[in-house]
Amino acid sequence: MAALPFRPTPFFGNKNRAFWRLQFLGWGGAMLLRAMSSIANAQPWSFLVIVVIATITGFSISLLLSVIYRAVINRRPIVTWGVTALVLSAAVGLYAFIDSWVISLYRQGGDASFAQLFLGVFYLDLTLLISWTGLYYAINFFLQVEEQNDQLMRLEAQATSAQLAMLRYQLNPHFLFNTLNSISTLVLLKQTEPANAMLSRLSSFLRYTLVNEPTARVTVAQEIETLKLYLDIELMRFEERLRTEFRIDDAVRNALMPSLLLQPLVENAIKYAVSPMEYGAEITIEAQLVGPMLRVTVSDTGPGLPPGTDPSTVFGVSTDSTGIGLANIRDRLAQAYGENQRFDISNRPEGGFQVVLELPFEARPAPPVATPARIPAGATA
Repeated sequence: MAALPFRPTPFFGNKNRAFWRLQFLGWGGAMLLRAMSSIANAQPWSFLVIVVIATITGFSISLLLSVIYRAVINRRPIVTWGVTALVLSAAVGLYAFIDSWVISLYRQGGDASFAQLFLGVFYLDLTLLISWTGLYYAINFFLQVEEQNDQLMRLEAQATSAQLAMLRYQLNPHFLFNTLNSISTLVLLKQTEPANAMLSRLSSFLRYTLVNEPTARVTVAQEIETLKLYLDIELMRFEERLRTEFRIDDAVRNALMPSLLLQPLVENAIKYAVSPMEYGAEITIEAQLVGPMLRVTVSDTGPGLPPGTDPSTVFGVSTDSTGIGLANIRDRLAQAYGENQRFDISNRPEGGFQVVLELPFEARPAPPVATPARIPAGATA
């Protein structure tokens, strides 16, 4: 379908313009109805002048009412409705007086007295101004509710964004401290080339985390590239003890996911599977499409959870890195996808530990984000 050459704007996008449109539309309709009624009652064509004057009078009085209503609409209800009742009564009396006076001038020598003319037009003018007042308040109260809803949505979005940022920024310190400690050790041992290489990789990784928004979503391919940069750093620490395998289906490479979601999972596997074991462990990262969901699995060949451990206790009040890291991943998924996501941890049947993530599959071009450039193993800056 062809796109419109212009972007339509909401009717109340410009309140001042909307007010004048409704003014002319409403009073123009009232004038048309009164004109048709006078013609139907066999009034002479000259009586249309009276109709025009009455419409101009009502239009002008309603402008004065709008100024007063705007001043009291946000006051206490007793003030708003009390002032409205008084001002509306005076406005109807003034409107009826002007109408009856103009008609009396038009019908000089007629049988009807001024009081009879006044009562004759009073109910019509009362109906018009009460209807106008009701519409004025109804529209403005509706716009206020819409503005409050929009503001609430903006505040909720800001709160969610702030919470997501807080959660993601909690995921990096353990890795940062470990890496800086390794660099310090290499410097003390006067191994300048490995220290320089590790520092270069750390710089690239931190540049990525600082440039991209905490709430940004990246493709699976971008997330894997960032993860490989992280693993290049850890590989310099653990060498052959750290073995990795990636099983990424081509169908999910363009799927979107929260940035830096996998790094704390791999960090957890390194700490509890690779680090304590003499021969290290293998970490496997899988991503595949399962129905409408993107499933990502991070598993290792380490010792896994101790026998009899309830996986739910990992998210408890524990203050170790795995408790904080896994709980933050769970909270990030809940913030981003609500109930439409899955986060499971368990021991593998063949031994080891695994984390399974499922989130809605959404394959579309990701927003521009900085993809870190990997530095080949053994290279220096």
